[in-house]
Amino acid sequence: MERRITLVTVSLSVLALALLFTTWARTDDQKNSEEDVLQKRAEAFVATFNKGDAKGLAGYFTPNADLVDPEGRHTKGRQAIEKTYEKYFSENKGAKLTIHIHSVRVARPDLALEDGLTEVIPPQGGPPSTARYSVVYVKQDGEWYLESVREAIPVPPTNAEHLEDLAFLVGDWEQDTDKGGGSTMSYSWANQGNFLVNKFDVTLQDIPVAGGIQWIGWDAAEKKVRAWYFLFNGGFAEGVWNREGDNKYKIGVQATMRDGKKVTATSIFTKIDPDHFSIQLVDRKMDGKALPDEKPIKMRRAG
Repeated sequence: MERRITLVTVSLSVLALALLFTTWARTDDQKNSEEDVLQKRAEAFVATFNKGDAKGLAGYFTPNADLVDPEGRHTKGRQAIEKTYEKYFSENKGAKLTIHIHSVRVARPDLALEDGLTEVIPPQGGPPSTARYSVVYVKQDGEWYLESVREAIPVPPTNAEHLEDLAFLVGDWEQDTDKGGGSTMSYSWANQGNFLVNKFDVTLQDIPVAGGIQWIGWDAAEKKVRAWYFLFNGGFAEGVWNREGDNKYKIGVQATMRDGKKVTATSIFTKIDPDHFSIQLVDRKMDGKALPDEKPIKMRRAG
């Protein structure tokens, strides 16, 4: 069933191509003669799908079109595609289709390429089926047709690219000191790379005296790195990371302590090299009363 669903969803990309091709054509501030044709063809495709017309939908493929589903199964030719649609419509009348295009490019007047993600919601509801796809379109006898479709297992969306500067933190760290004890930290990726998670502890003579967990992620609204801290004693905090040069961040921290007291501070995070970084808390206040700055804590990669 998954194969039939993703095939039908991918075919809807004819509509998306028409819409995005129109946008592409306008970037040169020139009237493209294909705009109206593509728009009308897209509308016709949607109407054909809504009628459950398998033969009509197959007509959007070239006679020798081929496709490969996420499991690697190959369907070849317009007739085979039509049979797939027939079976799909007999079992999934009323399914809803959406498509998310990542890129589209008209390589030449008779060839276009498109990549994206497709989703289909079953007629009775439930979670959508998804697939990544790559499509090759060709223009024959003055019309656009699907020539090749390649589907793949979808990759969950991630904000990892916004955390690349902090990727060096992955691994175990210890305080760079000869006095014994101190801080230890362990960073790892979580949730498809959307977050960096830091489990930290502070020991004194091998006795844990503080610790907690920190989640670092990307705030898409503020366009900044943001962190959340959950302390072992029930306190919590939040910090917004502001870049200061290539290797430094100033983090505005707001915390609520276990007893309800409010603490604000600026944490200065500095990458020294791939195996060393430092953290210093300055401008500290508790319930509005100033506190002395802390000395920088230098961390080194463990092992």
